[in-house]
Amino acid sequence: MKKTLVNWLGLFGLIGLISYILAVIFAPSAYPGFDRLRQPTTALYAVDSPSFALWNQWASLYAIGGLMCVTMLCIAVQGKWNKPIRFGIYLMSGSLWFSSIGSAILRFGVAEGAVSFPSFADGILGIVVISSISVSLMLFMVGGYRKKRFVSLAVCAAIALVLMLIGAIGTGLAPAQYFGVFQRFSNLISVNGFLAALGIYLFTGKLDDRSGMNG
Repeated sequence: MKKTLVNWLGLFGLIGLISYILAVIFAPSAYPGFDRLRQPTTALYAVDSPSFALWNQWASLYAIGGLMCVTMLCIAVQGKWNKPIRFGIYLMSGSLWFSSIGSAILRFGVAEGAVSFPSFADGILGIVVISSISVSLMLFMVGGYRKKRFVSLAVCAAIALVLMLIGAIGTGLAPAQYFGVFQRFSNLISVNGFLAALGIYLFTGKLDDRSGMNG
């Protein structure tokens, strides 16, 4: 199959994931005393964080990659696959755009969780985004299990949802010294990992096969 520009741009999902991983690994070097087990990744890119500049360098392709990938998915999926998967893609795309815009507006918070309007609003934003992404993952599971050739996508969505739930429950119940570990489950491993998988699906051309249509 000859790959189109849309197929190639799907790789931005994987590029965004790699950019985020590199930022998580290297940005703490500019944050003296950063505790990877206790502190969340958000502490690395708060505007008053000493690692703010370094984070932006390593994560420069993170947001762009994710948004590029979901936008290309919205274009490629029109009239293809089944309705649950299409709606799952549209919902995930809307959630990530909403998160990106909201985070840009609220990015004047603090590194160590002081109570303020920005941190409160950022928490509300997180709840809305995580809830909508959870629903989109459920739609991927429903649509994926309808077709044998899409079972792998449904499995990826199920894994991502479980990891997201582990992260959400863990950050609320685990000891404070392990908060950062569980926060990464709900962000780095689940959402970004699944988005990279979607990008690979787009790159491989599976969205171009109209035999995946089903209601």
